[in-house]
Amino acid sequence: MSRFIDPDAPPAEVAPSEGDRTYSMLIHLSGFLSYAIGPFALIVTLVLWLARKDDSAFINDHGREAMNYNISIWLYAAIICLLVLVTIGLCFIPALVIFDIIVVILAAVRASSGAYYRYPVTIRFISG
Repeated sequence: MSRFIDPDAPPAEVAPSEGDRTYSMLIHLSGFLSYAIGPFALIVTLVLWLARKDDSAFINDHGREAMNYNISIWLYAAIICLLVLVTIGLCFIPALVIFDIIVVILAAVRASSGAYYRYPVTIRFISG
């Protein structure tokens, strides 16, 4: 568990500003838009990250992590949808939603406190 809370992320030479922490938190919380606009939430997260990734290593790290997680969670959701066809996937849908809510809130809280966070079970599509 501690490797997700205190990951091997590059330590910031200077503590992130309050603006950087708030922006990183919003990047993580943008994943919740997927419950309203579906996969288009990936575009929102991507735009938020790319708009400020060069401004701060802290924002860049959190944005990359949020993108990797959001892509991974959509992949897992697609697999679960396929499993619904054989009815075994029905029990995984609530588990995935609960898991998603918990880890996104954890990530947002860690970002707002100025710490790095690594989502569990995330495939690292975008490396740093």
